[in-house]
Amino acid sequence: MRGANAALGAAGLAAFLALGEAVPRLGLVKEAYFPPTSRIVHALGREVSDHAFWTALGDTLTGWALGLAIAIGAGVVVGLLLSVVPYLREATASTIEFLRPIPSVALIPLAVLLYGTELRSVLLLVVYASFWQVLVQVLYGVQDVDPVAEETARSYGLGPWARVRHVLWPTALPYVMTGVRLAAAVALILAVTAELVIGAPGLGARIAVAESSQAVPDMYALVVVTGLLGLLINVGARTVERRALAWHQSVRGEVMV
Repeated sequence: MRGANAALGAAGLAAFLALGEAVPRLGLVKEAYFPPTSRIVHALGREVSDHAFWTALGDTLTGWALGLAIAIGAGVVVGLLLSVVPYLREATASTIEFLRPIPSVALIPLAVLLYGTELRSVLLLVVYASFWQVLVQVLYGVQDVDPVAEETARSYGLGPWARVRHVLWPTALPYVMTGVRLAAAVALILAVTAELVIGAPGLGARIAVAESSQAVPDMYALVVVTGLLGLLINVGARTVERRALAWHQSVRGEVMV
């Protein structure tokens, strides 16, 4: 079954690349705006052979990884505190609902004022966007805890942190891993967006330079790189999720299928 799905995916990708080659060649769009696939691949080869490309890739991955790590740590800690401390969830509910819908890109002027084009500007946007993905999933996971299991733990004399470790955390972990997977994708989007708009070092800034210098094939090649990076991050996050939840029914069901 997996082999058939992989074959279908490869066939779809091949058809997409062939379409990208044919559309500009047939004159349906101008090559100056949308170059054929072959020219994009050639430009990608030039980018890969350039040391500056790898430096930009490292800058993007640094902002992504640091921001994601901070967001995951803060989201898990804050989510657990809101869940186990009495009345804290109710006291902060309005604040969370006010802050969570604010688009991260709306904070770009603030980031520029505070940090200019430094890495800290990227981190501000990445952490803000990714934090909510993790926090909300942690809160959902805690709400899913079985009341009977919670009362049983209390009756056996388990303290608050023992209940968190043995009852709350195993129930919330699948939700946490979902939040981490979503946050990983959001973090990449915001990292590239910050670089593109603010001019912080990274792939986004390199895309902006290619666009302003009319190097259209190079621009598309860099966009392809960001897409491949997002694909790798998603695959990696799903792999980590499956390993962390190998004991969970949902993952065992996938393995059996």
